[in-house]
Amino acid sequence: MFDCIIVGAGPAGGTVAYHLAKKGRSVLVLEKEILPRYKPCGGGVSPIVAEWFDFDFSPAISLKVKTMRYTWNMGDVVEADLETPEPLWMVRRDLFDHFLIQQAQKQGAQLQDNTAVTGIEFKADVWQVNTANGSVMGRYLIAADGAKGSMAKWLGFKDRKRRIAGALEAEALMEVATPGTLHLELGLVKNGYLWNFPKADGYSIGIGTFQGAGNQNLRAIAREYSHLFGVDFDALHQHGHPICAWEGNQILHTQNALLVGEAACVVDPLTAEGIRPAMFSGLKASEAIDAALSGDINALGHYSQVMAEEWGAEMQWALRLAKLFYRLPKVGYRVGVHQPAATRRIGQIFSGQIGYRDVARTAIQRLSQGLFSQ
Repeated sequence: MFDCIIVGAGPAGGTVAYHLAKKGRSVLVLEKEILPRYKPCGGGVSPIVAEWFDFDFSPAISLKVKTMRYTWNMGDVVEADLETPEPLWMVRRDLFDHFLIQQAQKQGAQLQDNTAVTGIEFKADVWQVNTANGSVMGRYLIAADGAKGSMAKWLGFKDRKRRIAGALEAEALMEVATPGTLHLELGLVKNGYLWNFPKADGYSIGIGTFQGAGNQNLRAIAREYSHLFGVDFDALHQHGHPICAWEGNQILHTQNALLVGEAACVVDPLTAEGIRPAMFSGLKASEAIDAALSGDINALGHYSQVMAEEWGAEMQWALRLAKLFYRLPKVGYRVGVHQPAATRRIGQIFSGQIGYRDVARTAIQRLSQGLFSQ
């Protein structure tokens, strides 16, 4: 009998496991893959996550970037410094996720990887989690199995608001020309962007659409963009995957169970940032489960409330910006990206110095004025 069983060993699950184990709770993490495992992801991480832990993340960081380089239709280049106290981290998810789980194991958490969950049952106030390797029991259950996982459905969350975005990406192992620069292309794809996130030994190149892809050929667009960096996109192993972005506040708790990470649809709907919100949800979930184990009967409901107030309120502004920006990307590029303060504001948002609400009204006003001035 465990105090908590966590299904999924990504950043959200690893965060819950670390903090609960550190508080002396018995924790089991179930992961269907063998760790470390490849996970398609650009791999950008806000350094603010370091404030939520008491260990050094350096071994899990591939490199750090401090410069953003934007293009529109592969031209009209804008390059600017993020000007953050700590540069943005670039990580490989196989190493980053495994490193976080290893820190949880050092605190006493147990891991069973290569263990697929086949079903769950609530019996006599405890959860029975059935796996291909047998059943385990836990007082509380965390669904951290991502955008394609089954846990949310099994827990009865059938009518959640989900903004499903799509991404296609590939990893290119090669010498990196500008290791301190993150590249974004905003003109080639409708309702999204292309990215090139550098790593110590290569690039993560991808394309994502966040308001609907329409009739676009994403693979052909990514192929064209990759040529800028001397990369043959067609020669790489490509990974397509959904993204569950925030679409509005919703209940994230049920009987002795919580949703975290992409299972909770916490991805930023403007930038598609997912690792920081996943870890934030894991942090808040760990606090709720610890309180529930100590006898607080309202702890799980409080988790849904905290996520709405401390994350959802910001994402409401991000969603408003996303709807306007992706509808008017050329205007946004001209009146937003070209502004010297734009990248500085992005860096401040990523580093937690300010929130979307602090910049949204000004940004919306500029976009609106830019539209009327065309």
